[in-house]
Amino acid sequence: MASTDITSGRKRPDGAAAGPADGKPDDLAGLEAGLDALDAVQIRRTPVREVLTRKVLPPVVAAALVLLLWELLVRAQVTESYKLPPPSAVWDSARQMWLEGTLLDVVWTSVSRGLLGFLLAVVIGTPLGLLVARVKLVRAAIGPILSGLQSLPSVAWVAPAVIWLGLNDRMMFAVILLGAVPSIANGLVSGVDQVPPLFLRAGRTLGATGLRGTWHIVLPAALPGYLAGLKQGWAFSWRSLMAAEIIASSPELGLGLGQLLENGRSNFDMPGIFLSILLILFVGIAIDLLIFSPLERWVLRSRGLLVKN
Repeated sequence: MASTDITSGRKRPDGAAAGPADGKPDDLAGLEAGLDALDAVQIRRTPVREVLTRKVLPPVVAAALVLLLWELLVRAQVTESYKLPPPSAVWDSARQMWLEGTLLDVVWTSVSRGLLGFLLAVVIGTPLGLLVARVKLVRAAIGPILSGLQSLPSVAWVAPAVIWLGLNDRMMFAVILLGAVPSIANGLVSGVDQVPPLFLRAGRTLGATGLRGTWHIVLPAALPGYLAGLKQGWAFSWRSLMAAEIIASSPELGLGLGQLLENGRSNFDMPGIFLSILLILFVGIAIDLLIFSPLERWVLRSRGLLVKN
């Protein structure tokens, strides 16, 4: 009578025992070791030289090429000098503001408003997004409204905000919130919609329901979509703030980058206008590199999608 070897499924004569001599347990052990090796992500610290070469040098070279092209266009006199000032004139404008001690104050006025408004938008948009994502009736009621608000230009809110709240910081924050909250909420809704149902069922099986399931299951699984919504929410916050500062400029509000740009337009100061544009662009790039890029790398690395640091 033949018996069946459990590891191989083959029949074997009576009295013959399955064991390591057949090599099957060793094969299974080797397979498990191979799978463990695939699951293990080899993370190594990128050398400083490689970071400088791959991440710092390319944007520096690109910026240098833009400045070179700008200078060539000025020297070629493609247009009048008062329409396209040379880079040296913009540098002189920045140097003058630095010597007067106003350059950093102008930048900080706008950056502090933008960051505070963005944090308020996160506090409001996160629970709103969870509510829309998890409650079908709420989604049916206000889901389309959030999508419509996201597509509405934030500059449209400046006029009613001035009438409702006056020329003050509350008006600025109201415009920021109306521009950023829909993006953050919709990003979180999109992330929750992409959570595999298996995760939710496993969480309920382990007792992770209600707020506990939301905190331990839903939010971590929806993190990529949520992070994309946060990034877009910051972009809308910054754009909304600049629109509000340009339109609703007032001495009571202080001098921000938007007011600086508007003052340049009023005084027909093209170097000042170009300086304002470059500073607005610089702040946007700096926030992305210092905050959102590290967060994205951390999310990818925690999911085994990023090998190098």
